[in-house]
Amino acid sequence: EELKKIIGEDERILKDPEPLVAVSELADSSVNFVIRPWVKASDYWGVYFDLIEKIKLRFDEKGFSIPYPQQDVHLYREDKE
Repeated sequence: EELKKIIGEDERILKDPEPLVAVSELADSSVNFVIRPWVKASDYWGVYFDLIEKIKLRFDEKGFSIPYPQQDVHLYREDKE
């Protein structure tokens, strides 16, 4: 829902065909989305980078966290006598 709002705020994104927003994967520690708005070729890179920034800022504002890969390492020591 929030992603659709962000897309709707950018006038460079065409209304027809309708932008695609869908869950692409339920990963180990995240839900991955695919976002495919239609734009004029000359607007492609501007929209691409602006959407990434707007999504990050909106997620921060709403308190959504982005998971990053994490690995715990446990060290065991053998006592040698």
